Amino acid sequence: MLTIKVLGGGCANCKRLEAETRAALDGAGLPYELIKVTEMTDIMAYGVMQTPALVINETVVSSGRIPKREQIVEWARNTQAG
Repeated sequence: MLTIKVLGGGCANCKRLEAETRAALDGAGLPYELIKVTEMTDIMAYGVMQTPALVINETVVSSGRIPKREQIVEWARNTQAG
Protein backbone atom coordinates (compact mmCIF):
# COMPACT_ATOMS: atom_id res chain seq x y z
CA MET A 1 0.00 0.00 0.00
CA LEU A 2 1.21 3.46 -0.90
CA THR A 3 1.40 6.26 1.63
CA ILE A 4 0.40 9.49 -0.08
CA LYS A 5 0.71 12.89 1.56
CA VAL A 6 -0.71 16.13 0.24
CA LEU A 7 1.19 19.03 1.78
CA GLY A 8 -0.63 22.34 2.02
CA GLY A 9 -2.73 24.56 4.21
CA GLY A 10 -6.09 23.86 2.62
CA CYS A 11 -5.94 26.28 -0.31
CA ALA A 12 -7.99 25.63 -3.46
CA ASN A 13 -5.00 24.10 -5.25
CA CYS A 14 -4.28 21.85 -2.26
CA LYS A 15 -7.85 20.52 -2.38
CA ARG A 16 -7.57 20.10 -6.16
CA LEU A 17 -4.32 18.14 -5.80
CA GLU A 18 -5.98 15.86 -3.27
CA ALA A 19 -8.96 15.26 -5.58
CA GLU A 20 -6.76 14.67 -8.64
CA THR A 21 -4.53 12.28 -6.70
CA ARG A 22 -7.49 10.27 -5.41
CA ALA A 23 -9.01 10.11 -8.91
CA ALA A 24 -5.70 9.04 -10.47
CA LEU A 25 -4.95 6.29 -7.97
CA ASP A 26 -8.55 5.04 -7.77
CA GLY A 27 -8.67 4.92 -11.57
CA ALA A 28 -5.45 2.91 -11.67
CA GLY A 29 -6.67 0.54 -8.95
CA LEU A 30 -3.68 1.26 -6.71
CA PRO A 31 -4.15 0.81 -2.95
CA TYR A 32 -3.17 3.86 -0.92
CA GLU A 33 -3.60 5.79 2.29
CA LEU A 34 -3.89 9.56 1.84
CA ILE A 35 -2.80 11.91 4.61
CA LYS A 36 -3.23 15.68 4.54
CA VAL A 37 -0.33 17.60 6.09
CA THR A 38 -1.31 21.17 6.95
CA GLU A 39 1.13 22.26 9.65
CA MET A 40 3.79 24.54 8.19
CA THR A 41 6.58 23.08 10.33
CA ASP A 42 5.71 19.57 9.08
CA ILE A 43 5.60 20.81 5.48
CA MET A 44 8.97 22.55 5.84
CA ALA A 45 10.49 19.33 7.22
CA TYR A 46 10.13 17.92 3.69
CA GLY A 47 12.10 20.85 2.29
CA VAL A 48 9.01 22.11 0.47
CA MET A 49 8.79 25.86 -0.06
CA GLN A 50 5.77 25.92 -2.40
CA THR A 51 2.46 24.18 -1.90
CA PRO A 52 0.65 22.15 -2.85
CA ALA A 53 3.15 19.33 -2.74
CA LEU A 54 2.77 15.61 -3.24
CA VAL A 55 4.74 13.01 -1.29
CA ILE A 56 4.66 9.32 -2.18
CA ASN A 57 6.20 6.91 0.34
CA GLU A 58 8.15 9.78 1.94
CA THR A 59 9.57 11.06 -1.38
CA VAL A 60 8.56 14.53 -2.56
CA VAL A 61 7.53 14.09 -6.20
CA SER A 62 5.88 17.45 -6.90
CA SER A 63 5.82 20.93 -5.41
CA GLY A 64 4.04 24.14 -6.38
CA ARG A 65 1.87 22.64 -9.12
CA ILE A 66 -0.90 20.18 -9.93
CA PRO A 67 0.58 17.29 -11.93
CA LYS A 68 -1.47 15.40 -14.51
CA ARG A 69 -3.20 12.22 -13.35
CA GLU A 70 -1.02 10.11 -15.65
CA GLN A 71 2.11 11.51 -13.99
CA ILE A 72 0.75 10.77 -10.51
CA VAL A 73 0.07 7.15 -11.49
CA GLU A 74 3.55 6.81 -13.03
CA TRP A 75 5.21 8.13 -9.87
CA ALA A 76 3.09 5.83 -7.72
CA ARG A 77 3.94 2.76 -9.80
CA ASN A 78 7.64 3.63 -9.86
CA THR A 79 7.67 4.17 -6.10
CA GLN A 80 5.72 0.98 -5.49
CA ALA A 81 8.15 -1.03 -7.63
CA GLY A 82 11.20 0.48 -5.95
